Amino acid sequence: MSSSSGRPTFVAAGDMQMVKVAERPIAPPIPPSSNSSSAIVEYTPPAPNPEDEDLEIKLRRILECVPVRVSNTSGSSAGSGSGDFHQYRQMRRKEQDRLSRMDADFQKRKEVAEFNRRREERLKAAEERTAKKRAIRQKKKQKKKEKKIKSEAGGEPQKEQSSDEDGDSDNDDI
Repeated sequence: MSSSSGRPTFVAAGDMQMVKVAERPIAPPIPPSSNSSSAIVEYTPPAPNPEDEDLEIKLRRILECVPVRVSNTSGSSAGSGSGDFHQYRQMRRKEQDRLSRMDADFQKRKEVAEFNRRREERLKAAEERTAKKRAIRQKKKQKKKEKKIKSEAGGEPQKEQSSDEDGDSDNDDI
């Protein structure tokens, strides 16, 4: 029979029975490795990138090799002594020197980057000018060839024009 709660009568009065449940493994069992897998898609981990490994090794080495400065050498119960102000000044001077070196290094890198940028711009402009002049020379050379071929084919020898008339000279206004 069952009680009003829907439980059997032998459990209704607060008597609970302990039932042993079969233990389940935490993770599913690893399937035996065989060439014929029943999996739809087989997972293969991505190959590690050598650059990432190199960076990790470098970062780990940097973190391990960074020197740790212990500047507070007095005990926790000691009061301030006569040399504490001098220690403070020394620590402050070291920190100021470190910051000034960092600023100088930053300025130097900034100047080098600016110099390289301006240099690249100048080289690019010079290359453009050279290419333009090269094109003009090639055009003149081609016209001269065509003129020579035309004169040979026509049989009439034509007079060469002077370089001033061709515009070879950069000083045309003289």
